[in-house]
Amino acid sequence: MTHRILFAAAALALSSPLAAQDKPQVEAAKPAKIDPQVRTRDLAGTFGGQRVSYRATIQENVLKSDDGKPEAVIVTTSYVQNPRDTSRPVFFIYNGGPGSGSVWLQMGAFGPKRVAIPSDARDDGAPPYPLLDNPDSLLDVADLVFIDPPGTGFSYLTKGTDPKKYYGLEADAKAVATVIRRWINDNGRWNSPKYLGGESYGTTRTAMVVRELEGGTYNDVGLNGLILISTILDFAAREPTPGNEMAYIVTLPNMATAAWFHGKAEAPSAETIAEEARQFAIGPFATALLKGQDLPADERARVRAELSRLTGLSETYLEQADLRVTSQRFYKELLRDRGLTIGRLDSRYTGQDFDNAGETPDADPSFYGIDAGYTAAINAWSRETLGFETDREYQAIGSDPGRNWEWSLSGRGRGAYLNVAPFIGQAMRQNSGLRTFVAQGYYDFATPFFGAELSLNRTGFPQDRIEWKYYGSGHMMYIRDEDRSQLSRDIRAFIRAR
Repeated sequence: MTHRILFAAAALALSSPLAAQDKPQVEAAKPAKIDPQVRTRDLAGTFGGQRVSYRATIQENVLKSDDGKPEAVIVTTSYVQNPRDTSRPVFFIYNGGPGSGSVWLQMGAFGPKRVAIPSDARDDGAPPYPLLDNPDSLLDVADLVFIDPPGTGFSYLTKGTDPKKYYGLEADAKAVATVIRRWINDNGRWNSPKYLGGESYGTTRTAMVVRELEGGTYNDVGLNGLILISTILDFAAREPTPGNEMAYIVTLPNMATAAWFHGKAEAPSAETIAEEARQFAIGPFATALLKGQDLPADERARVRAELSRLTGLSETYLEQADLRVTSQRFYKELLRDRGLTIGRLDSRYTGQDFDNAGETPDADPSFYGIDAGYTAAINAWSRETLGFETDREYQAIGSDPGRNWEWSLSGRGRGAYLNVAPFIGQAMRQNSGLRTFVAQGYYDFATPFFGAELSLNRTGFPQDRIEWKYYGSGHMMYIRDEDRSQLSRDIRAFIRAR
């Protein structure tokens, strides 16, 4: 009798509302299903003087954990010639940050449309911002795939995903390489010529991704070219810390070109003063810095005078700074007598601070002078023309990746010197058909051109397969009309030269 009562009680419990609630709880623990969004449009345009029909595709790519849980949704926007030709090159492109969406290169340089903003270092003002056909797009020579890593653009991490799995030098490279392999496979492009490249941290990413794609024993993805725009590979060139003299050496040529542009230094051209500054930086200036307090007074005087001639700063100021002027101080000091600061991304730009007596600028006039136009353009193009539907905001510069980024490399000690350039050297040595194109702006303090030169001029880099081009603007040289067209011609020639 007792057993029958217990059995009945158990059966009642199983049929009760409380027990019925257990099932949804179990189901809720299962991985959420994401149906990737894909939108296509068939369009046409004239690029490089050729009429090209192409298919634009914006799509979500879902990356999952080993147990099948969706962890990251990465959005790609591709432009592929129609009808498809698998013998055409394909160029995989991203921006930097980390945390920057591909809006800058897509809507400013290589996509079929571009946003029109002032070309002469003026603020882009208020909307509307014209969205124009872009004859400088590379669609006449290559299919284009723009990638927004997690935390950038419309791409995101799903709820509960550990940021460490995607935000970092190696984690980010693995995710991007996975998306590239998947795109190649889904589009039947394994035997197409392949190019890989980006801007700023995107050049760092390129070094890491090429290690992922070509660094394994099996399943290598062969690459034909790397395209580095505003290069940062060796991070000793970042803002200096006490005892690190390299940053002063690397940024000196940028100070000279900025001083020349603003009439504070004399030379026949930016190229001329850049070369004078290179030779001085790597010679007498480096020697003086390394001598420290053993630097003789007469040698110090000679170095100080030449430093003043090149930078446009007074000898008094240089002496007070111990010959070591940080970039932040330079932005503020160069045009202090005019009540102006200069830009970091592009030192052609000027701004006005609240306090002209301060040590450093309030903000970077070369960034706030362009950002609104680009954000408006990518949203209008992706949502209204390509039909992408989302309530997510486009992250032109997302904060989460940078805040959570893991900057160390596995197998290296804590605080180890960060230089990813050797990964490019290794790939070039092991792939005789791999070439590298490097584009640098003379007015770019974010990724100084002299730093890029030093990072790729060391032992282990086949110099006959590295091509250098320089432009009369800054970090985003394509915002200047002349430089955008020249950059397009230079990369077009690089791709055709294979």
